[in-house]
Amino acid sequence: MTVRVRPGASRDRVGGSYDGALVVAVGAPAVDGRATDSALAAVADAFGLRARSVRLVSGERSRTKIVELDGDEAVLTERLRELVEGTG
Repeated sequence: MTVRVRPGASRDRVGGSYDGALVVAVGAPAVDGRATDSALAAVADAFGLRARSVRLVSGERSRTKIVELDGDEAVLTERLRELVEGTG
């Protein structure tokens, strides 16, 4: 799944889309990987997963990242749809 990280937000929030990617706003700054770590934790929380079930595949130093989620694909797809549409 592709996510677009927005560091320095007033609060952590997961939802909406940007160029087909799920938007993850985090309060952490884009320094020393803090925004990436916060984004992965926010994604895990939004999908109801443990932190270790979300892995960064690529984009360590980019705002656009590819992450892999462990879980039931149908459930994760439905939750992604809810987050992108703002219904959940």
